Amino acid sequence: MNNARYRNVFVYILVGVAILIITLSLWSNGTNAAEISLSQLVSDINSDRVTEIVVVDDELTVRYRDGSVATTRKDRSLPAPEQLLSLGAQSEKLQRVQFNNGAPSNWSAWLSLLVTVLPLLLLGGFIYLMLRQAQGTNNQAISFGKSRARMFTSDQPTVTFGDVAGVEEAKEELQEIVEFLKEPEKFIQLGARIPKGVLLVGSPGTGKTLLAKAVAGEAGVPFFSISGSEFVEMFVGVGASRVRDLFDQAKRHSPCIVFVDEIDAVGRHRGAGLGGSHDEREQTLNQILVEMDGFDTDTNVIVMAATNRPDILDPALMRPGRFDRRVVLDRPDLRGREAILKVHVKGKPLASDVSLETMARSTPGFVGADLENLVNEAAIVAARKNKKSIAMRDFEEAVERVVLGPERKSRIISEKERQLVAYHEAGHAVAFHLLPNSDPVRKVTIVPRGMAGGVTWSMPDEDINYVTTARLRDQIAGALGGRAAEELAFNEITTGAISDLDQVTKIARAMVKRYGMSDKLGPMIFGQKEELVFLGREIGEQRDYSEHIAEEIDEEVRRIVNEDYERVKVLLTENRERLDRLAQRLLDIETVSQEEFLKIMGADVPQANGSPASPAKPAARPAESGSGSEYPGALDPAPRPAR
Repeated sequence: MNNARYRNVFVYILVGVAILIITLSLWSNGTNAAEISLSQLVSDINSDRVTEIVVVDDELTVRYRDGSVATTRKDRSLPAPEQLLSLGAQSEKLQRVQFNNGAPSNWSAWLSLLVTVLPLLLLGGFIYLMLRQAQGTNNQAISFGKSRARMFTSDQPTVTFGDVAGVEEAKEELQEIVEFLKEPEKFIQLGARIPKGVLLVGSPGTGKTLLAKAVAGEAGVPFFSISGSEFVEMFVGVGASRVRDLFDQAKRHSPCIVFVDEIDAVGRHRGAGLGGSHDEREQTLNQILVEMDGFDTDTNVIVMAATNRPDILDPALMRPGRFDRRVVLDRPDLRGREAILKVHVKGKPLASDVSLETMARSTPGFVGADLENLVNEAAIVAARKNKKSIAMRDFEEAVERVVLGPERKSRIISEKERQLVAYHEAGHAVAFHLLPNSDPVRKVTIVPRGMAGGVTWSMPDEDINYVTTARLRDQIAGALGGRAAEELAFNEITTGAISDLDQVTKIARAMVKRYGMSDKLGPMIFGQKEELVFLGREIGEQRDYSEHIAEEIDEEVRRIVNEDYERVKVLLTENRERLDRLAQRLLDIETVSQEEFLKIMGADVPQANGSPASPAKPAARPAESGSGSEYPGALDPAPRPAR
């Protein structure tokens, strides 16, 4: 970068000098005096037109009475007056002319020299720059196939297993890798072969990269980190060349760890490329396969890779001898979330009312990256309020900001819309409270957040991995509680329940087609997902059932939704007094906590013995596809926003 800057400055200087010389040359040519002969000078002296003659060596500068200037040259052997007298100048006229001796000037000589040399300088500078450019292009072409992996040595600050929490099983699995890198002789003497590759599989944010760095930090060996997308360029052969260079560096620094993040960028199933079966990505993958299979037992190079799409990786990459082990990093459970929070709050001043266990219960479905962001947001909220420590209320507000966004208190809504939102959220809350298989209501508010006009927070007391039919049916009924409350209170329906309708339709269809929860159709799965492996995303569904079955599926979905809607309408009609009381309270104070909500419902307020009441106003993130459920939101409860 500095060299390029110097080269640019050099070019600017040359251009500036050229412009200056050309300007001076034109100015000099435009202001030079006319050149005359000595006889003409004698005639002008005799005509009494000359006032001054400046003598500089053999050059005479003549100044006339009219202000004009002329130059001429004389003989060096004679003084100027004597030579002019010899040429016929009148003595009395010559005496009126003032003769002065001027200092010798080399300006014309320098000007001539620069005008002559300047083109040569410009030509030389141009040739120099062209040579440097060619050399830089050559170096770039040579380094184009070099690996862009970043190496972290043991001298730099390292990450250890103590900095990784919530993945205890994964750490135990990787402990053998650390022992092999520290004491390889113990394994080699017994003829054991350490796994050549370890594939870390998990959802985004679960700590795959951090865990790989922790393995290198525990073993105290060099750590090469590169992303899968950094291998592939638009030029053919570059990816394979970078793979070769990466593994050559790793062999020179063995024992070491090579970590390839997002390996699915180059490790997708071969033969599914958009440009045919022989594209650049597949050449890169072929080179990775060759290099991994070429390691000997005494090489002491471990290849670790991370992906959240193991289903699209090429089978040759997953066979024994390449990625022998697959370490799964699942979403942390309650204890895991509490341990992760303890790691991230280190060095941060916490108030005495902060309970990490409560926060862990308040964040089901959160991964490590989410929890780190949560702690950071809580610190920002506390700093905005000029606090010296982070309080529990700051954590609660941070959860709400992370899930739904900041409060939009400045949004102006009419009184009729406020009543509509209040009854909508009250319908959700009353339904969730009275349905036997629903989660406890933690907070109800009609303050707009993000795209939601109001929010009802319901969340389980513990993590749920498998969902029953009764729980899904109550979840559908609770989601329809807002629309049912609108119909009961105003005898009309609005568009505020659009997100609820989308949610219940997906749940009901998943129950029939994916979970086998329909008595009429039986325990079967209807339709196979289709996806383009190269793109790695679902593009449709293969219908392996007839039109008659499709009609029955639609009828079952409609039956489930309609039955639960009628059920929640009856439930809210029987508890109309509670519905009105909660809606009016929301209109008065806008936000109702769990403790006040239970008092309105006439229920007992639980004590803070693992199921917090008023102090916790938690949120829950919609669950993503994972074990036990293929429908987002079927496992972990989600905020019920009225839009």
